[in-house]
Amino acid sequence: MLDHGLEPDMPAAAVAQLNGIGAAAADAALRDLSDLLWCSIDNDDSRDLDQLSVAVPRAAGTARILIAVADVDALVPAGSPLDAHAGVNTTSVYTAPAVFPMLPERLSTDLTSLAAGQRRVSLVIDMTVTAGGEVSNEQVYRATVVNKAKLAYDSVAAWLDARAQAPATVSAVAGMAEQLRLQDRVAQALKRVRQAAGALGLTTLESQAVYEGAALIDLRPDEDNRAKELIEYFMIAANGAVARFLEAQRSASLRRVLRVPERWDRIVELARQLGTQLPATPDGGALSAFLVARQRIAPQSFPDLSLAVVKLLGRGEYALKRPGEPAEGHFGLAVDDYTHATAPNRRYPDLVTQRLVKAALAGRPAPYSEAELRELARHCTEQEANADRVERQVRKSAAAQLLAPRIGAQFAAVVTGASDKGTWVRIAQPLAEGRLVQGFAGLDVGDAVQVRLTRTDIERGYIDFARAP
Repeated sequence: MLDHGLEPDMPAAAVAQLNGIGAAAADAALRDLSDLLWCSIDNDDSRDLDQLSVAVPRAAGTARILIAVADVDALVPAGSPLDAHAGVNTTSVYTAPAVFPMLPERLSTDLTSLAAGQRRVSLVIDMTVTAGGEVSNEQVYRATVVNKAKLAYDSVAAWLDARAQAPATVSAVAGMAEQLRLQDRVAQALKRVRQAAGALGLTTLESQAVYEGAALIDLRPDEDNRAKELIEYFMIAANGAVARFLEAQRSASLRRVLRVPERWDRIVELARQLGTQLPATPDGGALSAFLVARQRIAPQSFPDLSLAVVKLLGRGEYALKRPGEPAEGHFGLAVDDYTHATAPNRRYPDLVTQRLVKAALAGRPAPYSEAELRELARHCTEQEANADRVERQVRKSAAAQLLAPRIGAQFAAVVTGASDKGTWVRIAQPLAEGRLVQGFAGLDVGDAVQVRLTRTDIERGYIDFARAP
């Protein structure tokens, strides 16, 4: 982390500030929404809960969807030592052996977490969604909320897919099962609208460390599921609503941007190899339809295709959006208005956005100048990339440790990177990425190839492969 300009430890001034922090004071002027059936859905071990969701049924299949976001700014004011530390790293860093939270755990997993049973101050995004998935009547305001059920992706998804009984945390709260089914129905409607607009449905596999006691025994894929989709499409809608709110308030903002892919020609070639002709110029709708069809036709190989497309799309970035000027948009989500606002415990741009929203609601001047927002966009983009490098290097070290006894073994792989800097491939068991040091001529992103493990270096995270017959 130090090599990449990140602070692994909390500075002394931030620790001193933390020691003097108590719970956020209740504000009688805020709306009280604590009686609603709010729930959180996150990873099994997550305690830094940034958002809650609830659905209120309306006539003709319409529903009111509310997203509550933790009011982190209430306890971490701009310019404070804790804010300065968060502003250096700009994101939590998740590695196999340890998590380096952007904010100390006493905040992110307690005082600023929307923990079960706790009355919390929040920023609420309130939307109406029709049965067809169209969003209207967007509102943003502050309110107090209470999380009625802390739920986990995998168990909720298994229940929604009728593969398991309802989790005990669902059954324990009257009305929660019906609440989740309504949320799922609305999320699937939002998904259909987004895909019709050209949003890209991709299945990306993230490695999850598996331990037996203190020993690392595997890196397994953390796969997408229906509950993750529920949260994903609610967050896309909420982030869009916040972006439009700030624009309506004539406030500059930080937008999340994914530009038109420069390597569209390679995406076209991958589709051609699979029997589909995409347009010669970037077309999100055509690519979305192709991906939907491929997931239905070949679900087992779809994660490899998804990874290739993700690599070819390039990285997202943050950008200043001045009021009244055209937005750059997000190619992968097929949206023009998109910010990051729903994870202020884990991402600094979300905390910045929260402060902009609160200032607009209170009728105060924006707490950041356009020049400051432009610099924050650059810095947050850079630090996000640095955090990714740290996570990737530690992940590779973990994979190198698992693979060290298997020198000479052969694996089926997919090419994940091909440039003048080298060619990289990913294998599935364990889920690991390494460099192809021999036999890489003529290969490109998305190609399937057989490889043989030739060398590992655990400390450096090096995994070397040669092309096998």
